[in-house]
Amino acid sequence: MLKEIRYKNWKSFSDTTLYIDPLTILIGTNASGKSNALDGIAFLNRVVQGRDLQTILSEDPALLLEANIQAIRGGVEWAAKRPFTTFTLEAVIEYNEEIDYLYGIEVSTKSDVEIVSESLIKINRKTNKTTNIFTATAEEGSPSIEAAVYNGKGRPKHKQLKRSVSVISQLKNQETRQEVDEAIQFVTHTLEHIFILDPAPALMRDYKPFSNRLASNASNVAGVLAALPEEEKSYIESLLSKYVSRLPEGDVQRVWAEPVGRFQKDAMLYCEEQWPGSNEKLIVDARGMSDGTLRFIGILTALLTRPKGSLIVIEEIDNGLHPSRAEILLDMLNEIGSERQIDILMTTHNPALLDELGPEMIPFIIVAHRSAENGASELTLLEDIQALPKLLASGSIGKLVTEGEIEETLTQQGSAER
Repeated sequence: MLKEIRYKNWKSFSDTTLYIDPLTILIGTNASGKSNALDGIAFLNRVVQGRDLQTILSEDPALLLEANIQAIRGGVEWAAKRPFTTFTLEAVIEYNEEIDYLYGIEVSTKSDVEIVSESLIKINRKTNKTTNIFTATAEEGSPSIEAAVYNGKGRPKHKQLKRSVSVISQLKNQETRQEVDEAIQFVTHTLEHIFILDPAPALMRDYKPFSNRLASNASNVAGVLAALPEEEKSYIESLLSKYVSRLPEGDVQRVWAEPVGRFQKDAMLYCEEQWPGSNEKLIVDARGMSDGTLRFIGILTALLTRPKGSLIVIEEIDNGLHPSRAEILLDMLNEIGSERQIDILMTTHNPALLDELGPEMIPFIIVAHRSAENGASELTLLEDIQALPKLLASGSIGKLVTEGEIEETLTQQGSAER
């Protein structure tokens, strides 16, 4: 599982760490760095897939459409924190109770977007022993990068590779020692299974072709559900219905998708409504569902269909959802995430949602904020705020966020430390 992401001169960050737990809540004001943190995760996800670095940071709509990826905000121009022209992103990934892997990549944006250095290190937490699975460093001006790959007890094996594509993705397709291959496969599998979700209700209302993978905007929910094997489809739709029927409206009794058209290869999303006190049942397709309900279904479908061990990242998770749905949403995230071993990282501004977080969730809340000294974005665990007990005595987390008390306290804490 992914444990940490480290940002060094990435966008608005100088040097900070995002800790990831089964349910992590990232809060902060506008322009505090929340979106920049998520963009770093998206970059790592695409890097290990072997995508061209220039394309990953491109803002060219045609190029992004061809690559079937969303733009990373700011593109190449704002990828490295000014005045720097390189940035580094690192990921700590837990393999088992003893072993972690540390993957890191340093990228230059000076002229061409290319790798400066890259490494994968195996860390034994019990013995503190480290093994360089591979290390790679490029000489300035060189079109290639030399990777030193672990080769047992002997000297490392050297390989000349491209600088425009990640070293780890190039080694994945080459013959290497079994220990190297297993490490690379595990790390790439973990980072490839990061899923960044931003449901777009307007795109969920049309007929969609069958699909075996949910789109990042959840536009093809109907196609994903309809393509499932019958037994799995029935089970997932029963869970969808269970959670959606708990929404405050209380009118949606059932949710499902079914094939439409002559060839039965497209699908539409449906729900059955029945208002309290009425015996009449009404079938409504996605075109008649509310934005909030569709967004809720999109999040649910991701939780129920993504592979176990995935990390799902949801920016502004409560966008379009009524505050009264906060408790249901959190229950759903905790229950399904725990059962399916899926980690969830979400951002939110919603005080109602934050107020539903009990004291047991405080260790998993991270505050994005700006340093009063240099304006760099920082990520601070809520429990690391020295004055937290005093803050909580004056109001709920939602109230503290609404009134800006947390950011003000962090500013004062930073000034005191300096």
